[in-house]
Amino acid sequence: MDNIIVEARIQINDNEKTKGLFGSFDQNLKIIEKELNVDVIVREGELKLLGYEADIDMAKSTIQLLLNKLDEGELISEQTVGIVIQMVKEGKEDSLEELKDAIITNARGNAIRCKTLGQKKYMDAIANNEIVFGIGPAGTGKTYLAMAAAVKAFKNREVSKIILTRPAVEAGEKLGFLPGDLQEKVDPYLRPIYDALYDIMGADTYLKNFERGLIEVAPLAYMRGRTLNDAYIILDEAQNTTPEQMKMFLTRLGFGSKAIITGDITQIDLPRGKFSGLKEVANVLENIKGIEFVYLTEKDVVRHKLVQNIIKAYEKYEIIKEQESTGFPR
Repeated sequence: MDNIIVEARIQINDNEKTKGLFGSFDQNLKIIEKELNVDVIVREGELKLLGYEADIDMAKSTIQLLLNKLDEGELISEQTVGIVIQMVKEGKEDSLEELKDAIITNARGNAIRCKTLGQKKYMDAIANNEIVFGIGPAGTGKTYLAMAAAVKAFKNREVSKIILTRPAVEAGEKLGFLPGDLQEKVDPYLRPIYDALYDIMGADTYLKNFERGLIEVAPLAYMRGRTLNDAYIILDEAQNTTPEQMKMFLTRLGFGSKAIITGDITQIDLPRGKFSGLKEVANVLENIKGIEFVYLTEKDVVRHKLVQNIIKAYEKYEIIKEQESTGFPR
């Protein structure tokens, strides 16, 4: 019975909704067909689905969930389609309701939401702890979501200042060879932070608050000797801190402040022989109340699907390398 081709029909009597579902050049539709092994025939006001029964059921669920997102005002991207399909395949479609609420609206008026359950766990940890470590691969939204939470707290007057910092590690290019004064030399390292702030706050609002000293973006070395009260502090690229730098940063926390530390322990740019403070800190601070570690995975990647595959390929390669070097399976 499982090998019998069946069909199903879905009514969509709204051209704009149909366009939003299909995406540019029908890319979203092509993803649904490929990932769920179904054929979708589009007729005026109707979708006809052809495929095996189990695949048709998943396709119907996926399309209905995407239509619900459109009704909630969310734009349907290729990444969104991929995430919904993944959750439907895992039988977790009911959990999508947990991702419904917006964190904040960005400068263009679009709602910023968690896109995966891992991201939701991360944001819940931020809401309930003074110090949170968001650890995971590139593209999981670690820094962007932390900044969204910081801007929300700032707008709600829960803190009076946002401080964003990251280590200015020389990854193949010497600072001394870069043009300009010290600030101009370190700006390239801080560029991703500026980009996220512009997107969430808008350039004008960011610059106004920056000039008033309410938003500070600086290299980690500038944090030494300070006590940071009533502030939302984000340490980005924390895998490039030494244990001494990590301790220095964590002991800056003052009253009424919250610290979010993000990093990817697979992308350490420290010189040979230097140990990552982010790797060490989980062993030092485990089981301390008010501190939580959240580990994001390739399932939480919200960039191009190829990024997920690249991350999985590198993880597999690292396991093989470790087995070859030790002679033991990991």
